[in-house]
Amino acid sequence: MKTIHDDGIPPPGGHYSPCVEHNGLLYISGQLPLDPNTGTIPEGIAAQTGQVLSNIGRLLHAAGSSREKVLQVRIYVSDIGLWDQVNEVYAAYFGGHKPARCVVPSGRLHHGCLIEAEALAFL
Repeated sequence: MKTIHDDGIPPPGGHYSPCVEHNGLLYISGQLPLDPNTGTIPEGIAAQTGQVLSNIGRLLHAAGSSREKVLQVRIYVSDIGLWDQVNEVYAAYFGGHKPARCVVPSGRLHHGCLIEAEALAFL
């Protein structure tokens, strides 16, 4: 088992690793929409979705993988009414690649974020 970090992603606030590689699979922990350059949370669900996917992309890159190798994404949204906007940004990010996906309406998320996402990918 190997722990993957990206210097541009803030260190975890709890007892977990941002990404773990085991037997060629990458387990990416839930990513909040924290901008790694400013430490701020963007306004609005579209910007937050883009930031979450960017953070996942950074971890994929740090591990030597890419968005085309994502197998599954689990998305937590604070309000299912935001789903259409989330799906639009998500579809633009992945293009023709369609990983398995689960959407969980979760209510309030940490730091007042509107979205959090975790992913499973391969090297």
